[in-house]
Order: sequence, then C-alpha cells, then structure tokens
Amino acid sequence: MNFFSSIFRELTEKPWLAQSAETLDQELIEYQPGSPGKTGLKFFIAVVSVIFFLFSVTYLSRSQYADFQALGGEPWSPLYQPLWLWANTGWLLLASLSLHFAVGQVSEDKLNRLLGLLTLSVIFSLLFIFGQWVVWQQLSQQGFVINSNPANSYFYMLTAIHGLHLLGGLFALVRVLIIFSRKVKLDILQRSLVLCAWYWHYLWLLWLFIFALLTASPSTYNTIAAWCGL
Repeated sequence: MNFFSSIFRELTEKPWLAQSAETLDQELIEYQPGSPGKTGLKFFIAVVSVIFFLFSVTYLSRSQYADFQALGGEPWSPLYQPLWLWANTGWLLLASLSLHFAVGQVSEDKLNRLLGLLTLSVIFSLLFIFGQWVVWQQLSQQGFVINSNPANSYFYMLTAIHGLHLLGGLFALVRVLIIFSRKVKLDILQRSLVLCAWYWHYLWLLWLFIFALLTASPSTYNTIAAWCGL
C-alpha cells in the first residue's frame, strides 16, 4: 500500500510549481527597489513631454489659419537666420556636457575639477536664459510682440515654459552644490549629479525640438498638418 501511495505522489507531483516558487523566491531576494529620485524624474519628464506634445499639436493646428504668420522660413521673417537661437543651443549643449563630465569626476582626488564643471554648467545655463531674453527683446523691437500674431504668442509661451523648467533644474543643481559643500557621501553626490545630467540632456533635446518647430517654414507646417489630418 505504501508502494502505491509513493507512486501516486510521484505521479501527482507538480515540479514546475515548486520550481516557479523557487524562481520567485530568488527574484525576490535579488530584487532591488529603484531610486525614488530616478522614478520621479522619469515621471516628470514623461509629463513634460506630453505637455509639449499637446502644445505642438495646437501650434500646428493654429498654423493653418490665415492670421498665422510663421517667424521663420522666408528671408523677410525675423527667424530666417536665427543666429542667437543657434548660440543659445550651443550654451545649453555646453551646460549639458559639463554636467555629463562632472558625473565622472566624483572622487576624493577630483573634487576641484568637479566643482569647476558644476560652476561651468550653471554659467552656461544662465547664458542660455540670457540669450533667450535677448531674442525676446529683438523680436519685440521689430514689432513681433506677444499678441500681434499667433506664432509670436506660441514662441514666447514655449520658450518661456522651457526656460522655467531650466530654472527649476538650476534650483536642483544648487541643491547639489549644497550637498557638495557639506561633504556628504560621494555616492549620494553622484546619484544627484546623474539625475541632473539626465535632466539637462532632456532639456537640450527638448529645446532642439522647440527650435525646429518655431523656425520651420509655412510649407513645412502645411505638410506636417496634412500628415496629421489637421
């Protein structure tokens, strides 16, 4: 009887369930919760991307109206040769690169170099914001004020919102500098720097998109709007 009971247990055994349980236990042991800061940054970037995407859709839709006058694309347009915007793009790229290289300088023997790179990133970011203000002044002096044309309104709005996000990033970078001054653990400093670097890279890529959108020609707007069914 014991023999038949043993056979029955062998036949009714489900080894895959036991294996799955072991695998699950191993996964639970190896599981490491993600950084809250990294998760929060990803969520924030996703939200900002959706916001700018919606603004872009409304911008393209508005470009199909007769009162819309594009700021670029034609020789008589104020952004036909946007030299200042190209300069601002360079400033933001340098700020992003400074932070990128700063991440690799987090060690006891490279703290002076790290501080120099962080300072450069702040300076380049401020130069970008100043350059955007200069472009605003130039457009205003040429008569392209915020309420004279829908394209003007979108230009001021999109560049202002992008600039505000950069200012928010500067506050975070100042916090990193405070962490640096308090001489906390280097791993904490590096995690904060990595998040700042990611954010600056994102802001630079977002700016390239805004730059291309705002300086496109009317024919480009018409083509994209046709593709989107606007």
